[in-house]
Amino acid sequence: MFTSPVPDQMVRAAAAVDSGAGVLFIVKNYTGDVLNFDMAAELAEDEGIQVAKVLVNDDVAVTDSLYTAGRRGTGATLFVEKIAGAAADEGQPLERVEAVARQVNENSRSFGVALSACTTPAKGSPTFDLPDGELELGIGIHGEPGRERRPMMTSGEIAEAALDAILDDLGPRGPVLVLVNGMGATPLLELYGFNAEVQRVLGERGVPVARVLVGNYITSLDMAGASVTLCQVDEELLRLWDAPVRTPGLRWGM
Repeated sequence: MFTSPVPDQMVRAAAAVDSGAGVLFIVKNYTGDVLNFDMAAELAEDEGIQVAKVLVNDDVAVTDSLYTAGRRGTGATLFVEKIAGAAADEGQPLERVEAVARQVNENSRSFGVALSACTTPAKGSPTFDLPDGELELGIGIHGEPGRERRPMMTSGEIAEAALDAILDDLGPRGPVLVLVNGMGATPLLELYGFNAEVQRVLGERGVPVARVLVGNYITSLDMAGASVTLCQVDEELLRLWDAPVRTPGLRWGM
């Protein structure tokens, strides 16, 4: 449905940002993305640019989907980019930044729910049929259908289904970062209401919450729905998360 970045464009971008210390490619696990980033890394290395790659595959809902070998990359991308970016901003070497990014990905799990399908410009119609009064559990960020369709659920029931899947897989033993992410068409008021249910479930499960982020960050065009991402953090990862940031999407501490 969506095209991945063209390798030569990616090489030009890598060359533009390379300060001589190398470049980290953060790749969501979709087959087209993986192939194009692999090609771009080879081309960049031919031009003398040191490249490291980290694959984000945090989605617990679906394995080996229509566009993926293995788990899909979803909400954890934000955690990987912010925390690894903070390490890079401190001047840590590429090998360390790569290791931090891998740690964040390994510590993260996500689950998404759709109340409607998205409409891509190329297709011009919804990517899958979702009748009124039903929802799709386990959707992806490119409009892919999920693993199960159910009659409409309450916000609390959705939070319980998403977190049961995440916690069964992650088994956190310490505090977590929480991302409650809109899929593009869900109002912030509803996202904050959903977050209240997420916090309730985590409290009932005895999972300590270190930080919470709510908003539309990793979206699927006009899809109504939300995803939840948890990332288990230690003191170092939390310090890097809290580090000042000034981007179009995240701003604090500046």
